[in-house]
Amino acid sequence: MPNRCTRLVLLAAALPILWAQTEPPAPPPDQQIKRILGVVPNYQTVSDPHQTVQPLTVKQKFELTAQQTFDPFVFGSALAGAALSQSNDGDPKYGEGSGPYAQRFGAAVADISTQNFFSGAVMASVLHEDPRYFRRGPEFGFWNRLGYSVSRVVITRTDAGHNRFNYSGILGMSMGIALSNAYYPDRSVNGEEVATRFGTSLVASAIANVLPEFWPDLRQKFFHRKPKS
Repeated sequence: MPNRCTRLVLLAAALPILWAQTEPPAPPPDQQIKRILGVVPNYQTVSDPHQTVQPLTVKQKFELTAQQTFDPFVFGSALAGAALSQSNDGDPKYGEGSGPYAQRFGAAVADISTQNFFSGAVMASVLHEDPRYFRRGPEFGFWNRLGYSVSRVVITRTDAGHNRFNYSGILGMSMGIALSNAYYPDRSVNGEEVATRFGTSLVASAIANVLPEFWPDLRQKFFHRKPKS
């Protein structure tokens, strides 16, 4: 998961600088923006903070997770992440050559898929939690929104609309990491590596919330794109 985190960091790093150029006025209610920067899938976000939404059924949770997971961007980023891992002999340490590269790619896809499904589909259904990200919106200041989006890693919304600890997210993430130990090479399965994977997964989840929180504002401000009526 470190490579996934690195890719998201590059997208999020410029947010404070861009935002500081003057905070944009509140935009009209957003229709769902399907992709960030035209490439990053954004199906699990409720963009309009004032929108009344119904709880997802179990089927909808699985369908939404599948849509977010089996997206061309995921496979493209897994290819790039495997190449980066191969170039610096990072974890998982499968070795060099085309065979190990294919293994790294497969592991990257498996890491993302298992964590997504355990969190957003399986555990979210069992524990009656909503896997979507609900934006804070431009009515609040930058730091308030940043803190809110990061906090959603450990706080989630239940199907009944209440806030509570994000059991599905944390448990699903842990289950995915535990499963990855079955296909990672032995030298990449140790306490330090597992802790690193868990930490980078938490950071990646935080950034995956920050991007959809601010992207509609940046999109309108810098690209002059308004929601279609």
